[in-house]
Amino acid sequence: MSAVVRTVLTVAALTVTETSRRRVLRSLGVLTVLLLGLSAWGFSRLAVLELGGEPVTSGEGRLTASIVLNLVMFGLSLVAALGTTFLAGPTLAGEVESGAALAVLARPVRRETVLLGKWCGLVAFGGGFVVLAGLAQLVVVRLTVGYWPPEPVTGLALLAAQTTVLLTLGLLLSTVVSPMASGIVAVGLFGTTWIAGVVGGVGTALGNRSIEQVGTVSRMLLPTDGLWRGAMNAFQDPTALLTMSGDDVAGGFPFLGPAPLTAAYLLWTAVWVVLVLGLAALAFRRRDV
Repeated sequence: MSAVVRTVLTVAALTVTETSRRRVLRSLGVLTVLLLGLSAWGFSRLAVLELGGEPVTSGEGRLTASIVLNLVMFGLSLVAALGTTFLAGPTLAGEVESGAALAVLARPVRRETVLLGKWCGLVAFGGGFVVLAGLAQLVVVRLTVGYWPPEPVTGLALLAAQTTVLLTLGLLLSTVVSPMASGIVAVGLFGTTWIAGVVGGVGTALGNRSIEQVGTVSRMLLPTDGLWRGAMNAFQDPTALLTMSGDDVAGGFPFLGPAPLTAAYLLWTAVWVVLVLGLAALAFRRRDV
Protein backbone atom coordinates (compact mmCIF):
# COMPACT_ATOMS: atom_id res chain seq x y z
CA MET A 1 0.00 0.00 0.00
CA SER A 2 1.47 3.35 -1.04
CA ALA A 3 2.06 6.22 1.39
CA VAL A 4 -0.62 8.33 -0.33
CA VAL A 5 -3.29 5.65 0.09
CA ARG A 6 -2.31 5.13 3.73
CA THR A 7 -2.58 8.88 4.34
CA VAL A 8 -6.00 9.07 2.64
CA LEU A 9 -7.32 6.15 4.71
CA THR A 10 -5.89 7.61 7.93
CA VAL A 11 -7.44 11.05 7.31
CA ALA A 12 -10.74 9.38 6.33
CA ALA A 13 -10.81 7.35 9.56
CA LEU A 14 -9.99 10.45 11.62
CA THR A 15 -12.73 12.40 9.80
CA VAL A 16 -15.32 9.73 10.60
CA THR A 17 -14.25 9.70 14.25
CA GLU A 18 -14.26 13.49 14.47
CA THR A 19 -17.65 13.77 12.71
CA SER A 20 -19.27 11.23 15.02
CA ARG A 21 -18.39 13.44 18.00
CA ARG A 22 -19.95 16.65 16.69
CA ARG A 23 -23.16 18.06 18.18
CA VAL A 24 -24.64 18.23 14.69
CA LEU A 25 -24.72 14.44 14.70
CA ARG A 26 -26.91 14.41 17.82
CA SER A 27 -29.34 16.84 16.20
CA LEU A 28 -29.31 14.71 13.07
CA GLY A 29 -30.11 11.61 15.12
CA VAL A 30 -32.94 13.33 17.01
CA LEU A 31 -34.52 14.64 13.80
CA THR A 32 -34.28 11.21 12.18
CA VAL A 33 -35.86 9.41 15.15
CA LEU A 34 -38.61 12.05 15.24
CA LEU A 35 -39.26 11.59 11.52
CA LEU A 36 -39.37 7.79 11.86
CA GLY A 37 -41.75 8.01 14.81
CA LEU A 38 -44.14 10.43 13.10
CA SER A 39 -44.10 8.43 9.87
CA ALA A 40 -44.81 5.20 11.79
CA TRP A 41 -47.88 6.84 13.34
CA GLY A 42 -48.99 8.23 9.96
CA PHE A 43 -48.55 4.96 8.09
CA SER A 44 -50.42 3.08 10.84
CA ARG A 45 -53.39 5.38 10.13
CA LEU A 46 -53.13 4.59 6.41
CA ALA A 47 -53.63 0.90 7.26
CA VAL A 48 -57.20 1.68 8.42
CA LEU A 49 -57.95 4.32 5.77
CA GLU A 50 -61.54 4.45 4.41
CA LEU A 51 -62.97 6.11 1.29
CA GLY A 52 -66.69 6.80 1.22
CA GLY A 53 -67.18 4.70 4.34
CA GLU A 54 -65.53 1.64 2.76
CA PRO A 55 -62.02 0.31 3.46
CA VAL A 56 -59.59 1.03 0.63
CA THR A 57 -58.62 -1.85 -1.62
CA SER A 58 -55.16 -3.38 -1.42
CA GLY A 59 -54.18 -1.64 -4.67
CA GLU A 60 -55.37 1.77 -3.44
CA GLY A 61 -53.59 1.25 -0.13
CA ARG A 62 -50.35 0.26 -1.88
CA LEU A 63 -50.53 3.28 -4.20
CA THR A 64 -51.21 5.70 -1.33
CA ALA A 65 -48.42 4.20 0.76
CA SER A 66 -45.89 4.50 -2.09
CA ILE A 67 -46.68 8.21 -2.65
CA VAL A 68 -46.56 8.98 1.08
CA LEU A 69 -43.29 7.02 1.29
CA ASN A 70 -41.75 9.34 -1.32
CA LEU A 71 -42.95 12.33 0.71
CA VAL A 72 -41.35 10.96 3.88
CA MET A 73 -38.17 10.04 2.03
CA PHE A 74 -37.92 13.65 0.84
CA GLY A 75 -38.07 14.70 4.49
CA LEU A 76 -35.27 12.24 5.23
CA SER A 77 -33.15 13.55 2.36
CA LEU A 78 -33.72 17.10 3.63
CA VAL A 79 -32.59 16.12 7.12
CA ALA A 80 -29.53 14.45 5.58
CA ALA A 81 -28.83 17.56 3.47
CA LEU A 82 -28.99 19.84 6.51
CA GLY A 83 -26.83 17.56 8.61
CA THR A 84 -24.16 16.60 6.12
CA THR A 85 -23.57 20.09 4.71
CA PHE A 86 -23.13 21.52 8.19
CA LEU A 87 -20.70 18.68 8.91
CA ALA A 88 -18.69 19.24 5.71
CA GLY A 89 -18.04 22.93 6.34
CA PRO A 90 -16.42 22.73 9.81
CA THR A 91 -14.39 19.69 8.79
CA LEU A 92 -12.19 21.77 6.50
CA ALA A 93 -12.90 25.47 6.94
CA GLY A 94 -13.27 25.12 10.71
CA GLU A 95 -9.82 23.55 11.04
CA VAL A 96 -8.28 26.26 8.86
CA GLU A 97 -9.89 29.06 10.90
CA SER A 98 -8.86 27.49 14.23
CA GLY A 99 -5.31 26.83 13.04
CA ALA A 100 -5.61 23.07 13.58
CA ALA A 101 -5.03 22.43 9.86
CA LEU A 102 -1.58 24.04 10.05
CA ALA A 103 -0.33 21.28 12.36
CA VAL A 104 -1.10 18.66 9.71
CA LEU A 105 -0.31 20.61 6.56
CA ALA A 106 3.08 21.74 7.88
CA ARG A 107 4.27 18.15 7.59
CA PRO A 108 5.23 16.60 4.21
CA VAL A 109 1.61 15.80 3.39
CA ARG A 110 0.01 17.14 0.22
CA ARG A 111 -3.11 19.22 0.72
CA GLU A 112 -4.91 17.29 -2.03
CA THR A 113 -4.30 14.06 -0.08
CA VAL A 114 -5.79 15.54 3.09
CA LEU A 115 -8.78 16.86 1.14
CA LEU A 116 -9.38 13.48 -0.52
CA GLY A 117 -9.16 11.73 2.84
CA LYS A 118 -11.71 14.09 4.38
CA TRP A 119 -14.00 13.62 1.38
CA CYS A 120 -13.80 9.81 1.69
CA GLY A 121 -14.56 9.99 5.40
CA LEU A 122 -17.53 12.33 4.89
CA VAL A 123 -18.94 10.20 2.05
CA ALA A 124 -18.64 7.04 4.15
CA PHE A 125 -20.32 8.74 7.10
CA GLY A 126 -23.07 10.55 5.14
CA GLY A 127 -23.79 7.66 2.79
CA GLY A 128 -23.90 5.18 5.67
CA PHE A 129 -26.30 7.40 7.61
CA VAL A 130 -28.70 7.83 4.68
CA VAL A 131 -28.73 4.12 3.86
CA LEU A 132 -29.36 3.05 7.48
CA ALA A 133 -32.03 5.70 8.10
CA GLY A 134 -33.70 4.98 4.76
CA LEU A 135 -33.69 1.24 5.42
CA ALA A 136 -35.26 1.86 8.83
CA GLN A 137 -37.98 3.90 7.12
CA LEU A 138 -38.69 1.11 4.63
CA VAL A 139 -38.99 -1.39 7.51
CA VAL A 140 -41.44 0.96 9.26
CA VAL A 141 -43.62 1.09 6.12
CA ARG A 142 -43.42 -2.69 5.71
CA LEU A 143 -44.49 -3.32 9.31
CA THR A 144 -47.33 -0.76 9.33
CA VAL A 145 -48.98 -1.06 5.88
CA GLY A 146 -47.20 -4.05 4.32
CA TYR A 147 -45.74 -2.04 1.38
CA TRP A 148 -42.22 -2.78 0.16
CA PRO A 149 -40.80 -0.73 -2.76
CA PRO A 150 -39.87 -2.52 -6.01
CA GLU A 151 -36.22 -1.40 -6.06
CA PRO A 152 -35.12 -0.51 -2.51
CA VAL A 153 -31.39 -1.03 -3.15
CA THR A 154 -31.42 1.32 -6.15
CA GLY A 155 -33.42 3.95 -4.25
CA LEU A 156 -31.12 3.90 -1.21
CA ALA A 157 -28.01 3.97 -3.44
CA LEU A 158 -29.34 7.07 -5.24
CA LEU A 159 -30.06 8.79 -1.92
CA ALA A 160 -26.48 8.04 -0.85
CA ALA A 161 -25.27 9.45 -4.19
CA GLN A 162 -27.36 12.58 -3.58
CA THR A 163 -25.66 12.99 -0.21
CA THR A 164 -22.25 12.54 -1.88
CA VAL A 165 -23.01 15.29 -4.39
CA LEU A 166 -24.08 17.68 -1.64
CA LEU A 167 -21.07 16.84 0.55
CA THR A 168 -18.74 17.48 -2.38
CA LEU A 169 -20.37 20.84 -3.01
CA GLY A 170 -20.14 21.69 0.70
CA LEU A 171 -16.45 20.78 0.71
CA LEU A 172 -15.78 23.04 -2.29
CA LEU A 173 -17.62 25.94 -0.65
CA SER A 174 -15.74 25.41 2.62
CA THR A 175 -12.44 26.08 0.81
CA VAL A 176 -13.50 29.65 -0.02
CA VAL A 177 -16.05 30.76 2.62
CA SER A 178 -16.73 30.25 6.32
CA PRO A 179 -18.19 26.96 7.66
CA MET A 180 -21.61 28.50 8.36
CA ALA A 181 -21.81 30.21 4.97
CA SER A 182 -20.84 27.02 3.13
CA GLY A 183 -23.64 25.08 4.85
CA ILE A 184 -26.25 27.76 4.18
CA VAL A 185 -25.30 28.11 0.50
CA ALA A 186 -25.23 24.34 -0.07
CA VAL A 187 -28.66 23.80 1.50
CA GLY A 188 -30.02 26.82 -0.36
CA LEU A 189 -28.82 25.42 -3.69
CA PHE A 190 -30.29 22.02 -2.77
CA GLY A 191 -33.72 23.60 -2.19
CA THR A 192 -33.47 25.83 -5.26
CA THR A 193 -32.66 22.86 -7.49
CA TRP A 194 -35.62 20.91 -6.10
CA ILE A 195 -37.99 23.81 -6.78
CA ALA A 196 -36.56 24.21 -10.29
CA GLY A 197 -37.20 20.48 -10.82
CA VAL A 198 -40.84 20.89 -9.77
CA VAL A 199 -41.21 23.87 -12.13
CA GLY A 200 -39.68 21.81 -14.94
CA GLY A 201 -42.12 18.96 -14.17
CA VAL A 202 -45.03 21.39 -14.41
CA GLY A 203 -43.68 22.50 -17.78
CA THR A 204 -43.63 18.85 -18.89
CA ALA A 205 -47.21 18.31 -17.73
CA LEU A 206 -48.35 21.47 -19.57
CA GLY A 207 -46.36 20.63 -22.69
CA ASN A 208 -44.32 23.84 -22.37
CA ARG A 209 -40.78 22.93 -23.42
CA SER A 210 -39.29 26.28 -22.33
CA ILE A 211 -40.41 25.78 -18.72
CA GLU A 212 -39.39 22.12 -18.91
CA GLN A 213 -35.81 23.22 -19.69
CA VAL A 214 -35.65 24.93 -16.26
CA GLY A 215 -35.69 21.53 -14.57
CA THR A 216 -33.34 19.95 -17.10
CA VAL A 217 -30.70 22.66 -16.79
CA SER A 218 -30.88 22.75 -12.97
CA ARG A 219 -30.45 18.97 -12.76
CA MET A 220 -27.32 19.22 -14.91
CA LEU A 221 -25.82 22.06 -12.87
CA LEU A 222 -26.48 20.33 -9.53
CA PRO A 223 -27.52 16.64 -9.82
CA THR A 224 -29.27 16.40 -6.41
CA ASP A 225 -32.80 16.76 -7.84
CA GLY A 226 -32.10 14.34 -10.69
CA LEU A 227 -30.85 11.69 -8.25
CA TRP A 228 -33.84 12.33 -6.00
CA ARG A 229 -36.27 11.76 -8.88
CA GLY A 230 -34.50 8.50 -9.71
CA ALA A 231 -34.83 7.41 -6.08
CA MET A 232 -38.56 8.23 -6.09
CA ASN A 233 -39.03 6.08 -9.20
CA ALA A 234 -37.34 3.19 -7.39
CA PHE A 235 -39.50 3.57 -4.27
CA GLN A 236 -42.92 4.11 -5.86
CA ASP A 237 -45.51 1.52 -6.86
CA PRO A 238 -45.19 0.62 -10.60
CA THR A 239 -48.89 1.43 -11.13
CA ALA A 240 -48.52 4.98 -9.77
CA LEU A 241 -47.63 6.56 -13.12
CA LEU A 242 -50.55 4.89 -14.93
CA THR A 243 -52.93 6.00 -12.17
CA MET A 244 -51.65 9.58 -12.51
CA SER A 245 -52.36 9.56 -16.28
CA GLY A 246 -48.91 8.79 -17.64
CA ASP A 247 -45.28 9.90 -17.37
CA ASP A 248 -45.74 13.46 -18.65
CA VAL A 249 -48.61 14.40 -16.33
CA ALA A 250 -47.07 12.57 -13.36
CA GLY A 251 -43.85 14.54 -13.96
CA GLY A 252 -45.64 17.60 -12.62
CA PHE A 253 -46.36 15.88 -9.30
CA PRO A 254 -43.44 16.58 -6.92
CA PHE A 255 -43.49 13.16 -5.25
CA LEU A 256 -43.51 10.85 -8.26
CA GLY A 257 -40.49 9.92 -10.36
CA PRO A 258 -41.56 9.70 -14.04
CA ALA A 259 -38.67 7.45 -15.18
CA PRO A 260 -35.53 5.68 -13.94
CA LEU A 261 -32.22 7.46 -14.44
CA THR A 262 -30.25 6.82 -17.60
CA ALA A 263 -26.66 5.54 -17.62
CA ALA A 264 -25.60 8.81 -19.29
CA TYR A 265 -27.00 10.88 -16.40
CA LEU A 266 -25.32 8.68 -13.79
CA LEU A 267 -22.06 9.05 -15.71
CA TRP A 268 -22.49 12.84 -15.77
CA THR A 269 -23.09 12.78 -12.00
CA ALA A 270 -19.81 10.92 -11.48
CA VAL A 271 -17.99 13.40 -13.75
CA TRP A 272 -19.63 16.30 -11.85
CA VAL A 273 -18.34 14.96 -8.53
CA VAL A 274 -14.80 14.56 -9.92
CA LEU A 275 -14.83 18.08 -11.41
CA VAL A 276 -16.11 19.74 -8.23
CA LEU A 277 -13.69 17.76 -6.07
CA GLY A 278 -10.89 18.87 -8.42
CA LEU A 279 -11.97 22.49 -8.03
CA ALA A 280 -12.00 22.05 -4.25
CA ALA A 281 -8.44 20.64 -4.37
CA LEU A 282 -7.29 23.56 -6.52
CA ALA A 283 -8.89 26.14 -4.21
CA PHE A 284 -7.53 24.42 -1.08
CA ARG A 285 -4.01 24.33 -2.58
CA ARG A 286 -4.06 28.11 -3.04
CA ARG A 287 -5.68 28.93 0.29
CA ASP A 288 -3.59 30.62 2.94
CA VAL A 289 -3.66 28.53 6.13
